Amino acid sequence: QVQLVESGGGLVQAGGSLRLSCTASGRTFSSRSMGWFRQAPGKEREFVATITWSGGSTYYSDSVKGRFTASRDNAKNTLYLQMNSLKPEDTAVYYCAAASPVFTTRLRVSLRDYDYWGQGTQVTVSS
Repeated sequence: QVQLVESGGGLVQAGGSLRLSCTASGRTFSSRSMGWFRQAPGKEREFVATITWSGGSTYYSDSVKGRFTASRDNAKNTLYLQMNSLKPEDTAVYYCAAASPVFTTRLRVSLRDYDYWGQGTQVTVSS
């Protein structure tokens, strides 16, 4: 069992920045691909970013590419999402997710690829 706890959300003006963190319990974090997803009111949960177990590869949705950066610190069991040049359309609840503990370089972009989810953190971008 893995518990994920997100933090760092809040209210920011358009053009501003936020850094989300996701801390994982247990000893398997370093073997898991991790992902960030978001869900806006009335919309389905959508993929934002993924990072492989080593941090060697990342992949982003077109809507955030060039503005968001995913990273991880395996020694601290922590996943990050640096969000720059925020736009009102980035407003959503942001969730981190953990895939199965397999040392793979496959980039996981589907909700079905992930076994564990955090409770989410609200990001609101004002215009």
